[in-house]
Parts: sequence; structure tokens; C-alpha cells
Amino acid sequence: MKNNSLEKLKKEYMDIPIPQELDFVVKKALKESRSNSTTMASKGRLRKAAVVAASTAACVAVLTIGVNTSPAFAKTLSKIPVVSSIVKVLTFREYTVDEDTFNANIKVPEISGLKDEKLQSSLNEKYLKENEKLYEQFIADMEDMKQNGGGHLGVDSGYVVKTDTDRILSIGRYVVNTVGSSSTTFKYDTIDKKNEVLITLPSLFKDDSYVDTISENIKEQMKMRHEADDNMIYWVEGIEDEGLVELFEKISKEQNFYINSDDKLVISFDKYDVAPGYMGIQEFVIPTQIISDILVSNEYIK
Repeated sequence: MKNNSLEKLKKEYMDIPIPQELDFVVKKALKESRSNSTTMASKGRLRKAAVVAASTAACVAVLTIGVNTSPAFAKTLSKIPVVSSIVKVLTFREYTVDEDTFNANIKVPEISGLKDEKLQSSLNEKYLKENEKLYEQFIADMEDMKQNGGGHLGVDSGYVVKTDTDRILSIGRYVVNTVGSSSTTFKYDTIDKKNEVLITLPSLFKDDSYVDTISENIKEQMKMRHEADDNMIYWVEGIEDEGLVELFEKISKEQNFYINSDDKLVISFDKYDVAPGYMGIQEFVIPTQIISDILVSNEYIK
């Protein structure tokens, strides 16, 4: 009799559908508890819901750990419809070299979940090709150095999701090359997830006047940063006047940029572009009020 009861409880537990949202489970359990608090059956349902809630929380924890630590696990999950909506960018492939003085770690990102398969494929192919080229160049340089007595060579390449909102996905891909000193470069792709289009800097503005408007604001920000901290040196007139380096004059029409989670335009410069190497990557958030009149719309920048 005891075994039959256990089997019955087990069956009831296995038959409980797991809700998609943990919040729904908790609210449902509390509602049932209030309306049937005087019955043993209500207590049983509350305990059962609590078990399901704990199980769901555990599943979320496993999913989070799996996506962040195992590219293969994350790639598998991205094919499951119920999970693909929360997985935006995964590691598709990784190239590694680990020798005494030669080290490479190159991660290739892959976007999943876009309905526009053509856009998604074109971006993923671009990421794969640029990282394959980076790896092949590293191997060639490593072999050349070995034949000429050795040396030190390193490359670290990967990606960061700078913005992931209901509307915007901004992905930054970085490359850190180490040969004596190091250099760091960043490339960004910003995607309108609603209309599924790749946003470019020129596409945001009515005309080319944004180049001068943004450049002047960046110069002002550079000077303000230097005034607040004289260790922040920029190669701009008024801070660096000795003629030893090329001063920053203006951004390019296709300047590196992304849109942050506050719907602000962020302009990015690679290491050594506008400042000494110790300053690293430099970013400037552009005040929307100075560009509002020349924006095509306020769809993205607010």
C-alpha cells in the first residue's frame, strides 16, 4: 500500500507541467494557498508548486551556467524553440594555440534567432572569415618567428554584447595583438531587431554634417576629461601641442560606434587612435540634444 502511494505521488509530480516563468508558479501557489488554506489538499498543492518552482530555478541556473561556459551546450540550446529567444550571441568556434612564447585564443561569435536568415548568415560568415584569417596569419607569423630564432607572439580575439534590448543588439568584436607591446582594436555591429536591419552611422543622419558636429563635441569631452584628471591625455589641440603626434581632427563617416542601452550614440576609438596606449580603448557618449536636429528620426537615438 505504501509503495502504491509513493508511485501515485511520483506520477502526480511528473504530470505537473512546468510553467515558462517562475513568477507565474509562485503567484499560482500563493493564490491556491489563500483560497484553500483550510484543506490538506491545498497544502499539498503548495508544496508541489514549491518543488516545481525550485526545479525551475535549478533549470535556469543550469541554463545560465551552460550557456556561459560551454559553447557546444549553448549552440545545442539555441536550436530549441523555447530557448532560442533568450540566446542572442554564442561562441561558434574557438581557435587556440598554447606554447611557451606563442599564445592564441580566438573566439568566433555566431548570431542566432534573427528571422532574416540572409542578414544573420551574412554576419556569421563575416565573423567566421575574419577570425579564420586572423588565425591563419598568427600561424604564419609564428612559423616565421620560429625559423628566425623565436620570439613572443600573442593574439586574443573575442566578442562582447554591448547592448541587448527589445530593439537593439550591439556586438563588439575585439582583437588584442601582442608583439613586444600590445594593440587593441574593436569593431561593432548594431542591429535593429524589430526591422532586422544593420544600422550604419551614416544611416542615422540626414546628411554628412554629423561628422563635424560629433567631432567638436568629442574634442570638448576630451578637454573636460583632461581638466578633471591630468593623467588623461588626448592627442587634441589644447592638450597635446608639441607636434609629436598627429592630432585628432574629426571622426570618419564610418567611425566605430554602437547604441547603448540608454538609446545613446557611443563613438569608439581604438587604442593609440586618439590617446597614448595606456589610455586603451576610448569611448564617448554623444549628447542627443546636439544631434537631434540632424537625425533621420528618433527611432534609435533618444
